[in-house]
Amino acid sequence: MKKATRGRAPELGGLAQPYSDTSRDAPPVAVSRVGCGELTLACSLVTAKSSRSCYTLSMPTNLHRYYGAGYSHFITTSCYQRRPLLGTARCRDLFLEVMEQIRQRHQFVVVGYVVMPEHVHLLFTEPERRNLSLVVAALKQTFAHRLLRELRGKAGAQTNALWSTPVAVGHIWQCRFYDFVVFTGKKRVEKLRYMHRNPVQRGLVSKPEGWLWSSFRHYAHGECGPVVVNEIQKAELHVRKIS
Repeated sequence: MKKATRGRAPELGGLAQPYSDTSRDAPPVAVSRVGCGELTLACSLVTAKSSRSCYTLSMPTNLHRYYGAGYSHFITTSCYQRRPLLGTARCRDLFLEVMEQIRQRHQFVVVGYVVMPEHVHLLFTEPERRNLSLVVAALKQTFAHRLLRELRGKAGAQTNALWSTPVAVGHIWQCRFYDFVVFTGKKRVEKLRYMHRNPVQRGLVSKPEGWLWSSFRHYAHGECGPVVVNEIQKAELHVRKIS
């Protein structure tokens, strides 16, 4: 992963513009504190193994966020204190259920995703309704509220050490999320490859298709999962009747 830059991207009319040399593809990245609750591609490209890693623990600060130009955004957000709060199948299933609800509500395209035990990677287009920061906030907060309600209802006095602190303070997510603006198709494929290989590199499964909480099976096998991937957004034309 390229190091985050603190400089502003060239702007025109308030929108970030792509670099003239798109083969270098050096988009700005940003970190947000919102949401503390926090192109059809050939599958031979998307599902191929990549040796590059693009996830780091450190998150830069004082960066600028660029919305409005119609680019995709590679988002990373982590669980509270980096605990494996998404470590069960039920928690991961619930996250994907909430993500599909948010996708339908705010009208954006999910290009790809992976849900890991202590963090998630998401590749979204910009939503038709509201900006992406508010959409991520809605995703994180809705999931946190539903998960905490379930845990508090079931756990009671038997909450284990993993969950005792988050349940007590009401935290599921770290306050910030990492946003990498994806300008080119090449960079989009790179991010998808990384997400799909992440569970294998972590030793959770032996092959990407073995991890049910990613978009890999959509690209490799055309399967329909709990989240609709790469849905074509249709333009709506409203015709007013003239009396």
